[in-house]
Amino acid sequence: SVTAAGRGRGGSRVPNRRCFRSYDMVHYGHSNQLRQARAMGDCLVVGVHTDEEIAKHKGPPVFTQEERYKMVQAIKWVDEIAPGAPYVTTLETLDRYNCDFCVHGDDITLTVDGKDTYEEVKAAGRYRECKRTQGVSTTDLVGRMLLMTKAHHSNIDEDLDYRKHTDNFGKGPKGHSPWTGVSQFLQTSQKIIQFASGKEPQPGDTIIYVAGAFDLFHVGHVDFLEKVHQLAEKPYIIAGLHFDQEVNRYKGKNYPIMNIHERTLSVLACRYVSEVVIGAPYAVTADLLDHFRVALVCHGMTEVVPDKDGSDPYEEPKRRGIFQLVDSGSNLTTDLIVQRIIKNRLEFEARNQKKEAKELAVLEAMKRLEEEKH
Repeated sequence: SVTAAGRGRGGSRVPNRRCFRSYDMVHYGHSNQLRQARAMGDCLVVGVHTDEEIAKHKGPPVFTQEERYKMVQAIKWVDEIAPGAPYVTTLETLDRYNCDFCVHGDDITLTVDGKDTYEEVKAAGRYRECKRTQGVSTTDLVGRMLLMTKAHHSNIDEDLDYRKHTDNFGKGPKGHSPWTGVSQFLQTSQKIIQFASGKEPQPGDTIIYVAGAFDLFHVGHVDFLEKVHQLAEKPYIIAGLHFDQEVNRYKGKNYPIMNIHERTLSVLACRYVSEVVIGAPYAVTADLLDHFRVALVCHGMTEVVPDKDGSDPYEEPKRRGIFQLVDSGSNLTTDLIVQRIIKNRLEFEARNQKKEAKELAVLEAMKRLEEEKH
């Protein structure tokens, strides 16, 4: 849900974006919605719901409201956040935040009793719409965690068990909603261009290299990158993303939860990251350091697993004296997120099935209205 705000500059009203939604498990689909909303005007202010509001209308949130506030603020198209935004966007809400109109994706959001949360602002002509990103949803990501399959990895054929599970996970007894149902994400060069900053390092920039899985990009990653960003006056942070099979080698189980294409967009959306190396080598080599003119290599306080041959992947930057450990101050990891999901598994499955049932009811009503017109 994105709501646009208008604030005066020199007495004139200028469109600002303002967006109201839960932003639970912030992923590149949310980021893409914010990117589109930001392109509609000069400033994007994002309203994020409280835990209480989400629990009432949708079910248990994965992240706390404080974690979600920080995650949304770290998305590079966001100028400001409005914490504790109401779930139902009213004209009174728009006026209180000095909003001209609101923007939402071309899916639908419903209250606990099945009403369109944008009914009032739509009727007043203060509603705009942007395209929903196909191939990603919180439903799908939760399904991947629960099934423990590797079918979503970039070079593994999808298996029937995974498709069957995701069908069940996001489907009510009467079929599929086009909004909650799972579909495949197809990466394109255009999507990467839209997310990338396109800025080259400038004279005086300190080029800092960080590497990892950056899976389920979360507030722990944000805290780490923010600390790295503070290490230089003019930082230019390059994030190296390991291929899915490399991540699976050192993380095991069915990691990464997000494949290389999805992780690329998630990291590119972060305001602290200037560039991404897609499929970076696990060992930080002399060639890599020289090619990007890296001045500093940083790693968090997490364990560094040896390379396939048993060597230290940071041997070269350590030899050059440019390696630094950075304490993010956060203990949140991808493992902990998965544990939260598993703990609330039944509630999440019930939440998604209820959500889809409401969406199907709305679709049926819309279909009936169309038939009556003809």
